Amino acid sequence: MSGCTSYYAGAAAEDIVASDYARRGRPELKRRWRGKAGEVDLIVREGDCIVFVEVKKSKSFAQAATRLSRRQMDRIYGAASEYIAGEPKGQLTEVRFDVALVDRTGAVQIVENAFMDA
Repeated sequence: MSGCTSYYAGAAAEDIVASDYARRGRPELKRRWRGKAGEVDLIVREGDCIVFVEVKKSKSFAQAATRLSRRQMDRIYGAASEYIAGEPKGQLTEVRFDVALVDRTGAVQIVENAFMDA
């Protein structure tokens, strides 16, 4: 996949995932939020909790799941820490890290608390 095609496929996957969260009452706060530590694909609110979402697209859910590395998780943790510094409760803000898997048909599978055991 070329760089341009890959970019648009990723953006389309993020749109699908953002819509999925919105349908479930979790409004989008930011998309492709970039801090010094790295970028978070999607940030949504679930009540008092801020949910940081990494979107992975591939032919299948299984293939998409293999595309998340420890290094990426560390960057997302760092960016999330920067983001919540601006929240009223700061580092005491309730957070969750989800991975949204998107397959070739555009179907979405959300893995909540995906980083818990990482």
